[in-house]
Amino acid sequence: MSDDLMKEDSGGGTRISFFEKKESACPICEHQFKIERFMTGGGRMNAGQLHQDLRREWLPSKKFGEVFPLIYDVIVCPNCWYSALAVEFLKPDPKAVPKLNENRDDRKAFVADVFPDLDFTLPRGLKEGAAAYLLALHSYQSWGPNFAPSLKSAICSLRASWIFHDLYKKFPQENYDYLSLIMKHKARFYYNRIVERETSGKESVGSVTHFGPDIDFNWGYDGVLYLTGYLEYILGDASNEAERHKKLERARMVIARLVGLGKSSKSKPSAMLEMAKELYHQMGGELKGS
Repeated sequence: MSDDLMKEDSGGGTRISFFEKKESACPICEHQFKIERFMTGGGRMNAGQLHQDLRREWLPSKKFGEVFPLIYDVIVCPNCWYSALAVEFLKPDPKAVPKLNENRDDRKAFVADVFPDLDFTLPRGLKEGAAAYLLALHSYQSWGPNFAPSLKSAICSLRASWIFHDLYKKFPQENYDYLSLIMKHKARFYYNRIVERETSGKESVGSVTHFGPDIDFNWGYDGVLYLTGYLEYILGDASNEAERHKKLERARMVIARLVGLGKSSKSKPSAMLEMAKELYHQMGGELKGS
């Protein structure tokens, strides 16, 4: 935790976030701006249920009301709209910088139809949070394989799906549920690609320190294996039985790796292992019945 964050947090009252006193330079367009940070202390993060997709539910409190920590874990330059996870926003793939500088208009157009009026110089809400993850997803397409862009795209897609679901609960008439489903399908695609590319050696996740997918717990590569199987199970196309059977068999093998490793290691998180075992049996039940 930075000194500025500690000072602000000690007298934060009911605030959820603050803007850093010192400006930072966007590594793409060199625009100077103040980064907004989430204030983690004082009971702002009230942990609730862990859901099957490994999302942690954050319960509202009397003092702070609803809190959405995820929307602050990705940073957006308010000038060029380059976006990335907070831990590496200032350290993008150097080879990607020219392309990221060139396609700023494409990034803005990518979110314009969904969110036409955005201002990333103001305190964030759910709409800015969802848009930030869409922009990060777009930005990561320019990063090279040594920077694990598939994993980061998977995390951004899944988190965007979660935030769109939160928006749907508040604005059920705005079709955010449809956008949530689209982003969940994108997450399914990227999680499958992580396993494929890691196995083939085309892309490594060795440099990644936090696999998420939420901010409270690092599930590591085990989480990647679990989510690969889980998303395929709940989202796979059931209209083609033969293709569904083939993909489900492959996903079950991924989950089997996780369950098998868990039997020989006491360090595996029991909560996820139990969900993985249940998922493994559910997949088996469907395959036997098909």
